[in-house]
Amino acid sequence: MEGFGLVLIILLGVLFVIVATAKFNLHPFLSLLISAFAIGILSGMPLGDVVAAVNGGFGGLMGGIGLVIVFGTIIGVILEKSGAALRMAEVVLRIVGEKRPQLAMSAIGSIVSIPVFCDSGYVILSSLKKALANKTKVTVASMAIALSTGLFATHTLVPPTPGPIAAAGNIGAQNYLGTVILFGIIVAIPAILVGYLWAVKAGRNIHIEQSEDDALYDYDEVVSSFGDMPSAAKSFAPILVPILLIGFSSVITFAGWEGPLFSFFLFLGSPVVALLVGVLFAFTLLPKFDEETLTQWVGIGIKEAAPILLITGAGGAFGSVISSTSIADLIKGIAGNDVAVGAVFIFIPFIIAAALKSAQGSSTAAIVITSTLIAPLLPQIGIEGAVPLALVVMAVGAGAMVVSHVNDSYFWVVKEFSGMSITQAYKAQTMGTLLQGLTAIVVTSILWFIFV
Repeated sequence: MEGFGLVLIILLGVLFVIVATAKFNLHPFLSLLISAFAIGILSGMPLGDVVAAVNGGFGGLMGGIGLVIVFGTIIGVILEKSGAALRMAEVVLRIVGEKRPQLAMSAIGSIVSIPVFCDSGYVILSSLKKALANKTKVTVASMAIALSTGLFATHTLVPPTPGPIAAAGNIGAQNYLGTVILFGIIVAIPAILVGYLWAVKAGRNIHIEQSEDDALYDYDEVVSSFGDMPSAAKSFAPILVPILLIGFSSVITFAGWEGPLFSFFLFLGSPVVALLVGVLFAFTLLPKFDEETLTQWVGIGIKEAAPILLITGAGGAFGSVISSTSIADLIKGIAGNDVAVGAVFIFIPFIIAAALKSAQGSSTAAIVITSTLIAPLLPQIGIEGAVPLALVVMAVGAGAMVVSHVNDSYFWVVKEFSGMSITQAYKAQTMGTLLQGLTAIVVTSILWFIFV
């Protein structure tokens, strides 16, 4: 099938994924696979080719990015359970200073959320947020917004968070992960600052009734209550070492350096090896080596990775089926060699991801599905190479910020652990994430016109 009919089939397949996940609560893994088979069959592909495309897409993506996601989640769990996340928070607070408590909370959240899911990060840092609010006489709402938006920015933009890693794998940018991390940090900083400014502005007008327990929070007691936390060096190493290895590998590739030593660093800088090294550094945080830490903690990380792996693999199957149709030739015929098409295209992933996020709630699912949908189109309109692909990941992540509301589990975590009403949470969290997403896409588009 060609032309309008094929486009209609693919659009209906996308619509099915959105409605099935948002309206009927069908898991994205199944909705993506069902849609992939339906598109393949209705588009006239031979049935054997449909099966081959689904298997090849699922397995191919898992082979390229699956272990990276698993290692990243294991690091996050160990940082959370060992107290390393809190140690990092304490270090950032000392650097930023207590005179700027909202900025400190934004910075703390943005660092902790790189390896730790934003939901878990908010719960971990909730007591620290309340204690610091009491100590600095800043409203709890202001601190809550600063923390939630700081966590959210890196959660959607900066690897090794699973969402951006999956997006990079879907669009073929897994070999450019260093560039994705670099641009993720560049785009995340303005988004974090906008969240901080919104926390200062909106937080002062949102007054939360504190319980008697909240009023008893003392900063020094909260910090000391966590017992002997790991050192700062040990706490940051599982995050920083993989990022540095991946970054140095990108520099070697860009500079064209050759030789045994550089080959060794290229090996260490491959994402799967770099994240495995991060896991080994995370093991230095374990209070003891026994069944609880080596089996249960690691098991929790594997369990948390499983849904993301399944959604990512199903997304790969979905994209593989679309790629196997003649849609790529159709897009190529429409686009031609017009450079302007690429400039306009950068907004399409943002719009799709924003629609998916707002409809079904999960940022990670929105990132995976969107990157899957657009992957077959990128080569046809000339979007390839490290920087363009990294900026596409940024556009997808920016869309996945817009917006966090009642169908998002993170919305309820922020609401419940801050004591806000639903109306207050809409003003604080929903509006904050809207401003962050819009900021991120504006910065991404500026970077696109500068570098592409």
